[in-house]
Amino acid sequence: MNAMTEPGRWNRRALNHAARLARAEQACGTSKLLRAEQTVALLEAVIEPGDRVCLEGNNQKQADFLARSLVKVDPQRVHDLHMVQSVLSLPEHLDIFDTGVARRLDFSFSGPQAGRLAQLVSQGRLEIGAIHTYLELFSRYFVDLTPHVAMVAAHAADAEGNLFTGPNTEDTPAIVEATAFSGGIVIAQVNELLPPGQALPRIDIPAGWVSFVVQAPRPNVIEPLFTRDPAQISEVQVLMAMMAIKGIYAEYGVQRLNHGIGFDTAAIELLLPTYGESLGLKGKICQHWALNPHPALIPAIEAGWVQSIHSFGSELGMEDYIRARSDVFFTGPDGSLRSHRAFCQAAGHYACDLFIGSTLQMDLDGNSSTATLGRIAGFGGAPNMGADARGRRHVSPAWLRAGEEARRGRSGAAGTPRGQKLVVQMVETYREHMQPAFVERLDAWTLAEQAGMALPPIMIYGEDVTHVLTEEGLANLLLCRNDAEREQAIRGVAGYTPVGLGRDRRMVEHLRDRGVIRRPADLGIDPRLATRQLLAARSMRDLVRASGGLYQPPARFRNW
Repeated sequence: MNAMTEPGRWNRRALNHAARLARAEQACGTSKLLRAEQTVALLEAVIEPGDRVCLEGNNQKQADFLARSLVKVDPQRVHDLHMVQSVLSLPEHLDIFDTGVARRLDFSFSGPQAGRLAQLVSQGRLEIGAIHTYLELFSRYFVDLTPHVAMVAAHAADAEGNLFTGPNTEDTPAIVEATAFSGGIVIAQVNELLPPGQALPRIDIPAGWVSFVVQAPRPNVIEPLFTRDPAQISEVQVLMAMMAIKGIYAEYGVQRLNHGIGFDTAAIELLLPTYGESLGLKGKICQHWALNPHPALIPAIEAGWVQSIHSFGSELGMEDYIRARSDVFFTGPDGSLRSHRAFCQAAGHYACDLFIGSTLQMDLDGNSSTATLGRIAGFGGAPNMGADARGRRHVSPAWLRAGEEARRGRSGAAGTPRGQKLVVQMVETYREHMQPAFVERLDAWTLAEQAGMALPPIMIYGEDVTHVLTEEGLANLLLCRNDAEREQAIRGVAGYTPVGLGRDRRMVEHLRDRGVIRRPADLGIDPRLATRQLLAARSMRDLVRASGGLYQPPARFRNW
């Protein structure tokens, strides 16, 4: 018999899938819908040693019950797993490495688990395959990191096993599709299991893609990651926001953009209906966003600044507001948001003209990283948002102007014409605990040496950064003619940090004369006017009022 026609030669995945289902049936019965107390037995039946396992951990939505269940499996039966998941948020995400259930990890962001992750790596209890961007990791799900077993979270399931993910869809479609169409097992925890005959508000994941459904004892964790209390915005951040609006957004006519997480970008959002209005910029900037439904954008939406927002995830308390503003948000027939992290990451990379975010450290080449000594935080989506998309071909005024400036800066306007994405790093010169944001050498280099990484974990490469914005001023790196000028432009806005104090004052003044560096005064901004009175909302209660009572902040943000 020819090897090519040997039975089982081309259907090994299907046979393995059938074997896993048979073991699950023996352990838990024939139903797709299981009780919570059956979950550990199910995991021990369907997971094999050395499997690639995706445990849905997003920026916000967590398959937390399944995470706790995975910690409880017998390490003699389930061990040496290769975890592939975008975010490490819960203690259980690392507990499985302590117990020996898991050994290897490919991820994007570790947030609150960054310190513990670094400790496990240093102890040799966890091997890192790579620290990815979100899009990069999702892409590898379909190439060489395809999960054998995926555990996801959804809002509800019907009696057939169809899933309704609600406003926090996030990573679920990418995870499920990669797993379900490669012979893998998909297990979903749900908050609610509908009785037979009752329909879901909409079907986000069809039952045919789902192997098992478990109703969790309590609703899954959702973190209000993008909510910022306007009361915490400082006047320094107001000043920086004014410089961003007047010195970048207005000058380039930025219409399509993404904001990172932080109080500095929240300040920009809250200045649009006030300071932006005073500059006559309504309709000229900031109309189309790749962004979670930030509560700080409510005043700008209400004032008619925003035309559309496509979201990576949702935000707790914004559900009713989103339903009432369906012209702005992407919603289903039921009125709830349809978020999608993979699509929104693609939109942020290719369709946006500007990304503005922050960092923990920046070096003299403009490289930046959030990976510091003792903390392996990862990157999330920042490298996708904060990178010039070399495959982009559609034009916009902001993209073309940035490309022209870059070409002129490098070679006096010679070379093949192309555009460039605006990538802005907006950072105060000193961060918390008086740690300088500007350094001669990133901690990422030391982390790479300690963890045996082939490359330092740099979040955004300096070659992609177009502007550096601090309370000292704005540096346009596109206009720099060489590396020496770039270094002095960065030093010129680095304030009283050791990097800033090491500037060549004469060269910095020359760069200021050329408009490479601009202080607030050069932009026509009086720092004395940069007060909190400019904010369109100065408290969470103001945001609620601006929404007409539709926004309902999580309890921890309510102080009235």
